[in-house]
Amino acid sequence: MRASQRARGEDVALVDSLLSADERRRASGTRFDELRSEQKRLGKLIPKAQGDEKAELLRRAGELSAAVKAADAEQHQAAEEAQRLLLELGNLVHPDAPIGGEEDFVVLEQHGAPRDFAAEGFTPRDHLELGEMLGAIDTERGAKVSGSRFYYLTGVGALLELALVNAAIAQATAAGFTPMLTPNLVKPAAMAGTGYLGQVEDDVYHLDKDDLYLVGTSEVPLAAYHMDEIIDASRLPLRYAGFSSCYRREAGSYGKDTRGIFRVHQFDKVEMFVFTAPEEAEAEHQRLLAWEKQWLAALELPFQVIELASGDLGSSASRKFDCEAWIPTQGKYRELTSTSNTLEFQARRLGVRMRDNDGTRPLATLNGTLCAVTRTIVAILENHQLPDGSVRVPEVLRPYLGGRDVLEPVASATAAFSAVTK
Repeated sequence: MRASQRARGEDVALVDSLLSADERRRASGTRFDELRSEQKRLGKLIPKAQGDEKAELLRRAGELSAAVKAADAEQHQAAEEAQRLLLELGNLVHPDAPIGGEEDFVVLEQHGAPRDFAAEGFTPRDHLELGEMLGAIDTERGAKVSGSRFYYLTGVGALLELALVNAAIAQATAAGFTPMLTPNLVKPAAMAGTGYLGQVEDDVYHLDKDDLYLVGTSEVPLAAYHMDEIIDASRLPLRYAGFSSCYRREAGSYGKDTRGIFRVHQFDKVEMFVFTAPEEAEAEHQRLLAWEKQWLAALELPFQVIELASGDLGSSASRKFDCEAWIPTQGKYRELTSTSNTLEFQARRLGVRMRDNDGTRPLATLNGTLCAVTRTIVAILENHQLPDGSVRVPEVLRPYLGGRDVLEPVASATAAFSAVTK
């Protein structure tokens, strides 16, 4: 655990503080048991004693009562301290994960080649310009109504989102996932259990009056779905595909990706989540990655697969892979999907266990984004644009868009906006 903390760039001394608190908890617990035993023994002697002997036993009983209360209080205090420190520890970093920070990721593979727009004879437009030409994205009214990093998807933009969600759910269902519509508000236990009330707490929206949190991913309600339950091993793996809106403050991202809808405060997402036996976790992680690659390939997007370094894993992940799509106007790959193996980390905190021939034990949980809608729209618009501002529709989405193979610019969109404002 010390080595894992060091690899994450986190406080190594936290491990020693936890061990110390746990030692105090165990020592005070032993002390409490010994004092309680002595107290019970005296309790049997007092009724039989008389005179000075009884007075002495009563005096001793009073001292024991105070000592028992003190030991009990010390035990509870140490237990609370140990639990608080335990929740601050990140998951154990996988031994194969690269060591380092955000820039120390490893590129594992690349699929497809970025288009050569110069060879095609035109300069690519960015997703916001395309979205406005298509009558698909309205960030001006989004900012007017809700503030910066909010938006409306309108017309074919709304249809494109629904097409993406339906196509993603169809792929997940074909792969054996159970579709789920999850709550957007969860209790603190769900957030803490999944590891989202530590390093990223500043990025979470909290409703003080209700003590509820807006989820940043449906991973949270999916992980907590079986909270405090024991699952028979014969039912594993349990695979769920959750659709939900996601809310993030984007703390620390001031000045980054402020144009368009790449980095926003609210977006919709289809998330894969799996409960499985710990010994199956690594193989399941590779399956989740394969399903993400299948999705991006179906959208005909050039992308690369990277493995994140230890310092960029987040507290719950032991190992994480990202799929990054090429964004032409940025000239680089950007994250579209991510899949994490959290081993037993979340299950232990949420009290989710499995029962097999070896008894009852914690299981493993894994998650993987199949489709983060706004970023996927960005990638589709920019990679499949045509010289006149229209956008070719990937074949996998056409059945969900009434069979149309091209999204055409709306010539009157700008004029309509001007007319309304006037």
